[in-house]
Amino acid sequence: MVARRKVAVVGAALADCGRVDDATPYTLHAQAARRALADAGLDRSLVDGFASAGLGTLAPVEVAEYLGLRPTWVDSTSVGGSTWEVMAAHAADAIAAGHARVVLLAYGSTARADVKAGRRTGTLSFGTRGPMQFEVPYGHTLIAKYAMAARRHMIEYGTTIEQLAEVAVQARANAALNPEAMFRTPVTVDEVLAGPMIADPFTKLHCCVRSDGGAAVLLAAEEYVRDCRTTPVWVLGSGEYVSHAAMSEWPDFTVSPAAVSGRLAFERAGVRPDEMDLAEIYDAFTYMTLVTLEDLGFCGKGEGGAFVEKGRLRVGGGGLPVNTDGGGLSAQHPGMRGLFLLVEAVRQLRGEAGEDRQVRRGDGTLPRLAVASGTGGWFCSSGTVVLAAG
Repeated sequence: MVARRKVAVVGAALADCGRVDDATPYTLHAQAARRALADAGLDRSLVDGFASAGLGTLAPVEVAEYLGLRPTWVDSTSVGGSTWEVMAAHAADAIAAGHARVVLLAYGSTARADVKAGRRTGTLSFGTRGPMQFEVPYGHTLIAKYAMAARRHMIEYGTTIEQLAEVAVQARANAALNPEAMFRTPVTVDEVLAGPMIADPFTKLHCCVRSDGGAAVLLAAEEYVRDCRTTPVWVLGSGEYVSHAAMSEWPDFTVSPAAVSGRLAFERAGVRPDEMDLAEIYDAFTYMTLVTLEDLGFCGKGEGGAFVEKGRLRVGGGGLPVNTDGGGLSAQHPGMRGLFLLVEAVRQLRGEAGEDRQVRRGDGTLPRLAVASGTGGWFCSSGTVVLAAG
């Protein structure tokens, strides 16, 4: 039996993010990919694996062609926001098994610019075929589905709207430390609650921003790590899980698929949730952060409201730093944001997040362990990856 190779993230980068009116999604893919390769210091000729989703008729074939790549290993798994954690898991398995040596994950989107220019509308439709045909007649929007789930948690466990608002407040506090964040002005709980209602109980600031942007991550087999200019961030373990498509098939609105993907990731990594120094969690809405914290095991079921109080999610807040770049609620959210979670986790573990937002352990040393957990659809899928500093 051939020994499985260790796998590390050796490159991580963002394309231009926020308000980008003069670029195409292909441009942002290429920009992020070039920056990730430069970050790693590896030659493009070593890249024999490529993963991408969300762009082109034959994704990732079109994007690979645009980038000038001819990969012998590809992945186009598309499960919404959790796509990139799932792809990272697939890439790590392929590299470990010897099916690839260096895999590039790349994403780019002009979601904000497209709406502004009238190239698309702000309403996201997942179609009316298959299971969706039984829900579409009721006008069930994506945001309404998350709002219903949040309301169920509030009824079931007494979670308050103020507690959910705290997630947005603390995300903005972290964004204030990030010069790349789209929105950096601090907000209060009262300001979150006073915003325009989008889908009860969510006001505007309970919802993610709409931005442009791109990101890329480069994973490599252990024998290439010595040739990289960066400190490796090792992939310790991962998990993935698909829950449901129709809301009627979701057994419990208060449990996300991270309850399974997280358990698998921690078990495979051989570590516990309480050993994590930081967490990067998909946060299209405040409730996603709260329930994912519960399901990853950072607190008990129904205890998420109390857990997010008192600044525990802030960098330097004395608890568990979460979404240290400001997350999708404040930093950037160009669509399937899961790849941005991995980039931020890598930057933190390498000590490259900048003086203001760099997470440090109680003894002042750099973080050693991080978890990135993406969510897709309306809690339909989850991918969780545990990472360790080199």
